[in-house]
Amino acid sequence: MKLVVTTPYYPPHVGGIEFHVQNVVRRLRENHNVTVISSTGYDEIVRVVTVPSIDIPYAPLPVSFPNIEADVYHSHIPSPFFAYEILKRNLKPHVITYHNDVFVPRRVGGYRIPRVIAKAIEYTNTKITKKLLESADAIIATTLSYAKTSPLLSEFDVTIIPNGVNTKSIPCGAPAGSRDKIVLYTGRLVEYKGLEILINAMKYINAKLVVIGDGEDRQRFQKLAKESNIDALFTGKVSEETKFKWMRRARVLVLPSLNRLEAFGIALVEAMACGTPVLASNLPGVRDVAREGGMIFNDLNDLINKINKILERDSLATRLGKRGRHSAKKYDWSNIVKKIENVYLQLT
Repeated sequence: MKLVVTTPYYPPHVGGIEFHVQNVVRRLRENHNVTVISSTGYDEIVRVVTVPSIDIPYAPLPVSFPNIEADVYHSHIPSPFFAYEILKRNLKPHVITYHNDVFVPRRVGGYRIPRVIAKAIEYTNTKITKKLLESADAIIATTLSYAKTSPLLSEFDVTIIPNGVNTKSIPCGAPAGSRDKIVLYTGRLVEYKGLEILINAMKYINAKLVVIGDGEDRQRFQKLAKESNIDALFTGKVSEETKFKWMRRARVLVLPSLNRLEAFGIALVEAMACGTPVLASNLPGVRDVAREGGMIFNDLNDLINKINKILERDSLATRLGKRGRHSAKKYDWSNIVKKIENVYLQLT
C-alpha cells in the first residue's frame, strides 16, 4: 500500500506528535511504501519530503506541496495547514489523527500573548480544522474522554487509537517502594506543562526533584526552584538511555500539565513501562492513562499529599508501579500500528 503522511514537523524537531509520527511510519514502512511530507526533518529509514514553509509558531504554512499519489493519505493535526493541502486537492481517502485541541498559552517564546490575539488564532484554527474533520474519511483520537470533551472532536465519530511506546524494549526498574526519594519530571520546559506547580509543591516535600528536558522557560523555572530553596537538578536534554535510567530510579513521575494542549502524556506510559508510579493533572485523556499506573491530582494541596503518600508508603508505590508495568504492555507500538493499518484497510 502506498501511504502519504503529513505532519507539520518531523524529528529531529522535538515534540510528542513528531515522535509519534516517526514511530508509526517506521513500522508502517516494514509492509508499505511510505512518504512523509513535512516542513522540516529527515530520516535514514523513511522517505521524508520537506517543503518550503512560512514559519508560523507551531503551525508552519507550506508555500508549495508535492504531487505524490497514494492509496491512503494520513494527516496529523492540530496544526492544520499541511492537512489542508490534502483537502484542497481532494485527495482520498484522508485519515486525520487529532492529537489535541488548540489553546494559545499566555506566553509563547518568552513573550506574553494578548488574549484578543490568542482568541483570533484559536477561532481561525477551529474554522479550518472543522472543515478538515467534516471532509475526513476517518478520524483517530488517542483517548475517549478527550474526544468526548473536545469542543470540536465531540461532534464527530472517531476511532480511538492511543499513543505508543517501545514497551517490549524498556526494562523495568527495582520495585518502586525500594527506590530513592526522587520526584521526576520529563518534558518540554514551557508554561503549559505546569512545572511551576510542581516546583511549588516540592517546597513541602522532602525529596529531590529531577527535571529532564529543555525549553523557552527553563531559566525561569530554574530561578523559581533556587528561590524556593528546593533540592532540584535540571539536566537539560539527555539521551533516551539516560532518560530511562532516571525513570527506573525515580519513586514517582509527575505530569502537571495545565490545559488541553496535553491530551495523552506519553511520559506517563514510558514511566509505567519502567514500573514507576505516575501522578498527573486531572485533565481529559491524561487522567485515563495516569489512573492505569498511578493517581491524578486536582490542585496544589492534592499534589503535595499524593506525592508524599507515594514517597512514604513503600507498599503503595510498589503496587502502583506493578500495575502500571502491566498496563503499559498494551501500548507497545506493534499493537498501535496494527490498529492504524486496520483503519487504512477499511478505506481501501
